[in-house]
Amino acid sequence: MPDVTDFDLAKPPPGFLDNPFPTYATLLQEAPVLRLRDGSVLLSRHADLDRVYRDTARFSSDKRDMFAPVFGRGAALYTHHTNSLVFNDPPLHTRVRKIMASALTPRAIARMEPGLMATVDRLLDRMGPRVDLIEEFASAIPVEIIGNLLDVPLSERGPLRDWSLAILGALEPAPGPEVLAQGNRAVEDFTAYLEGLVARRRATPGDPEVDVLTRLIMGTREGETLSETELLQNCIFILNAGHETTTNLIGNTLALLDDFPDQRARLLADPDLIGPAIEESLRYLSPNQFGNRQAVEDVEIGGIEIAAGTVLHLCIGAANRDPLVFDAPESFDITRKPNRHLAFAGGPHVCVGLTLARLEGKVAVSRFLARYPGYRLEGARVPGGRIRFRGYTRLEGVLG
Repeated sequence: MPDVTDFDLAKPPPGFLDNPFPTYATLLQEAPVLRLRDGSVLLSRHADLDRVYRDTARFSSDKRDMFAPVFGRGAALYTHHTNSLVFNDPPLHTRVRKIMASALTPRAIARMEPGLMATVDRLLDRMGPRVDLIEEFASAIPVEIIGNLLDVPLSERGPLRDWSLAILGALEPAPGPEVLAQGNRAVEDFTAYLEGLVARRRATPGDPEVDVLTRLIMGTREGETLSETELLQNCIFILNAGHETTTNLIGNTLALLDDFPDQRARLLADPDLIGPAIEESLRYLSPNQFGNRQAVEDVEIGGIEIAAGTVLHLCIGAANRDPLVFDAPESFDITRKPNRHLAFAGGPHVCVGLTLARLEGKVAVSRFLARYPGYRLEGARVPGGRIRFRGYTRLEGVLG
């Protein structure tokens, strides 16, 4: 088993990026609460993550102090991340989440399904016999759906994916100067674009029942609204939160169904298993592998005393393979029940777009399988090379 006594997220051991799961297994068995060199603490146990997610009084999501030395106060990345929904506590988190939730109601998402199916079918129609399932399929779907959510003109969607990748890349444990520079430029360019888009939408509002940008501009029926900075930065957050993770969900699921042909056969024999199959993919290869919080007061976790101010790294990828919660956690089983994974985090910060992400995953994978049940992966399978996010940048296949 890997030695984790000197594990460092900023400088992970050789092979960790390609396959972190042996390290996760060792953490769960030998050091589920591990103090790192810099004084931060790595948590890997499902019960501990669940506790931290739910206890917002003792564990903060506010990243102003944490991000200041990384990005620099006043930098574009700092402005973005410290105003986005995911890195804030109440009252900002409560107000922003309420407005977003009012735009992503079950009814609104149900109305998106026909457009989603049309998008998926259009992408499938364009595929040749050999295909990169990331570039030509998995990554294209969330860009189109989020573009539709914000009603971004089709001709203006080209930069969205690159902006998202650059901004999220800066969230890695040890981003270098070039990564930070790319992330700052992406925030600046995206913000400048959104300023024009918002101005056009204020002049000509869309239907707030389906146009999320119009709903965000209008605020809630109770009169709660976002400042201009909050509005712009949370539009960026919507793209980022829904893009890479959904791309990874679709790509990871197609890779897993190729790796486990018995599970693909079960799904082909019973298409109604698509829901549980997506949940098992979320558990087994969680698109988001890490979250973090900061202790607000002195606490004890797993017998370890943790001082106020300590940064906590929440290892979602390990928690979702915790043998105390999941039978045969290393097995990929699309009929797994129950499946209490933490791929969408938990508590008040549970992903606001989880229903839409699940819908995108189910529609994309089920319609792909219906069209190409005999596909096989051949050629390049290039992992994303990130610690925080797990997926592929290239996934070459042959369609059968």
